[in-house]
Amino acid sequence: MTPSQEILGIKINKVDFSSLLSIIKETLSGKERIKISYANANTANLAVKNSGFREHLNSFDIVHPDGIGIYIASKFLYKDNHFTCRFTGSDFYPVLAEEAIKNKWKLYFFGHSNDILEKIQSYYPAMYICGFAEGYNFNPVKIANQINNKNPDILIIGLGQPLQEELILFYNNDIKCKVIIAVGDGIKVFAGEKKRGPIFLQKIGLEWLSRFVQNPIKYFKRYIIGNPLFLYRIIIAKLSKFGA
Repeated sequence: MTPSQEILGIKINKVDFSSLLSIIKETLSGKERIKISYANANTANLAVKNSGFREHLNSFDIVHPDGIGIYIASKFLYKDNHFTCRFTGSDFYPVLAEEAIKNKWKLYFFGHSNDILEKIQSYYPAMYICGFAEGYNFNPVKIANQINNKNPDILIIGLGQPLQEELILFYNNDIKCKVIIAVGDGIKVFAGEKKRGPIFLQKIGLEWLSRFVQNPIKYFKRYIIGNPLFLYRIIIAKLSKFGA
């Protein structure tokens, strides 16, 4: 079993790009099935308020860390046993895409809009995309049938949290594909449409600031309110742990 750490009630696995790819490969070559999602600072804030979402997320086989906030929280809470590297979905998904091309894995994309989904094949012309479905207006039963008819190796769902996790659990016994990965807005990474901040901001863990500047109305609550709230909750968690 992949080791994990608990951060604000979420069990987050200690994985890097290489180990997560190995888990995916082993699953595709065996008989087991896995569900993969992610946890960032916003995820943790949502999970604190929504115990149902927290329980859903903790039922996933792998929840990988996503972003600087979780990395800092791990270092603060677990000292020498913290996550060994900063993991972001935006950096991992291109690696996954190249691995899928190399191994000729069949991928099905579900989420976001048709115009974004249609750009994935152009961005990765060698990728084996067996189907896609937009995520704004869909029939859950119909989508499940469509996915099963295409028989993908990997289903990638980008509907945002907590909806994508709820839907994955709803589909748990109906969709037969071996690997299901929740990626949220990361589905735009596969289409080459996710606007990232300057490299120097990425390196120092402030890429979120670039997104906020580009769209302050959309991201005000998530970053300007959410980030300090997350740090406050981590400090309280540390003090509680120390007190115990």
